[in-house]
Amino acid sequence: MLNIETKNVGESKQLLADEVFHHIGQQIIDGVLEPGHRIRDVIVADELHVSRTPVREALQRLERLGLVTMYPSRYTEVTMVTPEIVRETLEFAGYQAGVSARLGVPRLTASEREYLAGLVEQMYTSLDDGPVTSERRWAVFSYLSNRSQNSQHAGLVTDSSIAVFRNLRGWVVPVEDRARMRQVYADFRDAVLRGDGDDAERHARAMHYV
Repeated sequence: MLNIETKNVGESKQLLADEVFHHIGQQIIDGVLEPGHRIRDVIVADELHVSRTPVREALQRLERLGLVTMYPSRYTEVTMVTPEIVRETLEFAGYQAGVSARLGVPRLTASEREYLAGLVEQMYTSLDDGPVTSERRWAVFSYLSNRSQNSQHAGLVTDSSIAVFRNLRGWVVPVEDRARMRQVYADFRDAVLRGDGDDAERHARAMHYV
């Protein structure tokens, strides 16, 4: 949990709003704030010992990501995760993972490719666990986006990660598709070791069904 109380007075309002954003977002991901839960900015502000302004800014960002719906002068409600949202999130994550792979893989050093291959191997055993699948895929593609040498792409991936984690938390690879998915992972690993960005992009998309 974030330690909002210990912030220095001189730190920017935007930084404070970022921390409130991640705090509320993590509670949604963890299920502390379940779908349908009503969030009142005055209560959150009191709990975190901040003004209502950074809370409202954080909730507006979460609304843009689809995690909450704001009802002005009333309350904010955590949204439901529907099958359509899962489909859209898989599609979004697939294209962003593809971009991360295409940009990042060719720019890795030999030692970085070896390290990333190890992260990919950890995905092999998580096919039946939604949260672990999300965490291990995030470890791979955040590593790549951070080495993409493209700050706009890296920022987009980071900002959208809360929505991706929440929306795909309950999704698992279908039982009948797990053998194919393991092969996709293995082919992706081989592309990483070769430094082949094009092939890595193709397999990154394939593991998200796009």
